[in-house]
Amino acid sequence: MPSSLIRRGVWAIGLAVLIITLAVAALPLIASTRIVRDRIAWELSAWSGFRVTIDGSPRIEVWPKFRAILSDVTLSQWTETDAPPVVEADRVEVDLSAMAALQGNVAFSTARLVRPTIRVQRMASGFYLPPLPTGGRITRSIDTARGVVTANPQKPDLGKLPSDPFGTVEFRDGRVVTSVDGKDAEVLSSLNGQVNWEAMNSEASLTATGIWRGESVQLDFSSTKPLVLFAGGAAPVTLSFKAAPATFSFDGTASMSDNAYLDGQAKFAAPSLRRVLEWSQAGIAPGAAIGAVSIASKVNASAGRAKFENTTVTLNNNPGMGALDFSFAEGSPVIAGTLAFDTLDLRSFLSAFTPVAPTGEAGPGDIDTSFADRINLDLRLSAAHATVGPIQLADVAATAQVKNGLAVFDISDASAFNGNIQSSLRFDRKPEGRQVEMRLLASDVDTGAFATAAGMTRLVPAGTGTVSIILKGPGKAWNSILENADGSFSATFGPGTLNGLDLPAFLKRNQQGGFFALDDVANGSLPIDGAEIKASISKGVARLDKAEINSQKYKIWLSGIASYVGRGLALSGGVVPNGQPAQQPQANGQAASPAPAPPSQSLFFVGGNWSAPFISPIAPGVSGQ
Repeated sequence: MPSSLIRRGVWAIGLAVLIITLAVAALPLIASTRIVRDRIAWELSAWSGFRVTIDGSPRIEVWPKFRAILSDVTLSQWTETDAPPVVEADRVEVDLSAMAALQGNVAFSTARLVRPTIRVQRMASGFYLPPLPTGGRITRSIDTARGVVTANPQKPDLGKLPSDPFGTVEFRDGRVVTSVDGKDAEVLSSLNGQVNWEAMNSEASLTATGIWRGESVQLDFSSTKPLVLFAGGAAPVTLSFKAAPATFSFDGTASMSDNAYLDGQAKFAAPSLRRVLEWSQAGIAPGAAIGAVSIASKVNASAGRAKFENTTVTLNNNPGMGALDFSFAEGSPVIAGTLAFDTLDLRSFLSAFTPVAPTGEAGPGDIDTSFADRINLDLRLSAAHATVGPIQLADVAATAQVKNGLAVFDISDASAFNGNIQSSLRFDRKPEGRQVEMRLLASDVDTGAFATAAGMTRLVPAGTGTVSIILKGPGKAWNSILENADGSFSATFGPGTLNGLDLPAFLKRNQQGGFFALDDVANGSLPIDGAEIKASISKGVARLDKAEINSQKYKIWLSGIASYVGRGLALSGGVVPNGQPAQQPQANGQAASPAPAPPSQSLFFVGGNWSAPFISPIAPGVSGQ
């Protein structure tokens, strides 16, 4: 190769290097003269659709990236000049194209918002969203895509979608606020994340972290057809929300049209439902709500209604299956459906929806039924096995209903104590105040086991029997329900034994005179043919209308009052040989007066309290022999 050609090549390369060096060195000068503040603001406005103002002078950096650093940037709506900015940022970093800058243009692919404040407002749907821009490339692209979707809603022509570039938007240390009484109230703080959307017709994703109501949260969203989604068409969507109190995910199809809907698989999990209720500020008293809960379901939601099919629910590691229906009526959520469990803790389940006394809490406290004004609930429950405190149930069929100040929980059928149980708990708001009604019917149950579970261990016939309890009264506080309730108690017992009573020793001590503790004659049992008890309950006091125990030789009767609140006793009674009429109590229900008794009848008075009763003879009677 001739030396002249070599020299010319070297000169050409050197000249190119010199031109590039001069161009790079001139970039800050060019940027300071041609890429001026107004030009950048105009380009950002054309891109976003908001009116962009930059109060600070832009600073240009060449290395390691060619970028503009803008300070005191605001994005506002064009039509509302008096409204506060939609977005305010202490600093915005824009990655610029060097070639476009040399040509006097502004082109950028990435924008970083440092310490932005984003203002949102509550929409009719209940969600908080920022105001939408009235123009800009993004809005025009969505309008064009809307026409494509309208032309063929089922299968829009994706080739006709706009392909305008979007780029990446990052945000650091931001916050989201909304207006409350004319002042900014913080909704979300420590906001960090980014939006990746290379072109309007490509897929997009959003990743964001922040602090909401004192908890760190993370949101991930992606769609392969975001422009179709924003234009009102149906598009694939994946959504994930993670926080310490709860996690939620959705994978399926969504539409943001006037007839918006979701159709796909949803999952929800929380280590404590009580914590979720408190954190969500739903206004529902959580009580001693369920611990861990998880739900996985096929969901179809539209127009304020969501159907959950093939739903798997796990409560405290107890799995169940069923279907649920969520909707809104007069602004209140409505939940209806059926759930079937293998095992279920009914007390903790109920405390999530009704003001059942918190488990393990000492103080009775007030009853909060305000939840009944905020939610409508109609659930049908079944469980192969269930517990209510220490009570074991089987083959349970139950309902839970909450509506307009009324909360009702019914066990329509359940097996327990070798018999059948039916019960009802009802909270009802009346003009005269809150009323509570409790009903229990235990049919053909093992009365010994039933009494032990109820905490009654003294002089309860062991055998098979039926027990009915009805209580109704004002329910302002838990400690006032039993004190003020009215109702009835009845029980019938078949053949069995009356444990805790040595009748011969009892008759002997009663004949000797002088009061004695029932414990002194408790080492024995009495075979019985049956027993019957009927009592009227008023203001926490049970008045025995009838109480008779029949054995082969004797009949034992009682009359008087027993307080189930203070647990005090004031009873009179007698032991009568079979075939002889028992002395009847006075008509007013008080203990019988110590009138002269037939020679064969042993009369006595029972005082003290349920845990330590004492006996005082009234008249000598038969011997126990």
